Amino acid sequence: MAFRAAATSGPLAEINVTPLVDVMLVLLIIFIVTAPMVSLPIPVNLPQRTTSVVPPTEPPPPIELRVDASNQVTWNGQVVPVASLQARMQDQAQAHAGNLPELRIATDPDAEYAVMAKVLAAASNAHLERIAFVRP
Repeated sequence: MAFRAAATSGPLAEINVTPLVDVMLVLLIIFIVTAPMVSLPIPVNLPQRTTSVVPPTEPPPPIELRVDASNQVTWNGQVVPVASLQARMQDQAQAHAGNLPELRIATDPDAEYAVMAKVLAAASNAHLERIAFVRP
């Protein structure tokens, strides 16, 4: 603690370095403890280079769905009931696992929204990810 004489006035110009020394000692101890851990080697399994080329897989043919003005759904030109769409989509997803077909949906402007919602719900439940809306 710094003392000053009663005759002098003005600000105290001495700096207390004790907290600075404490902080520096803590940092030094942290550095001493962590330095041996950083210098240890960490085993990493990296992928190895291969010379074989994997041929790209041919995508399966797209599924063409059409919803017409009378709310009839056609699957690649064949009339299909809306209730059987999800089962057919799941069959296609299992047949082409890992390389799912694209679902192309064409809708008549006069078709009901409820039918389109059922088609999209069936596609979502069958985990079809590639869905395209095309013009009829």
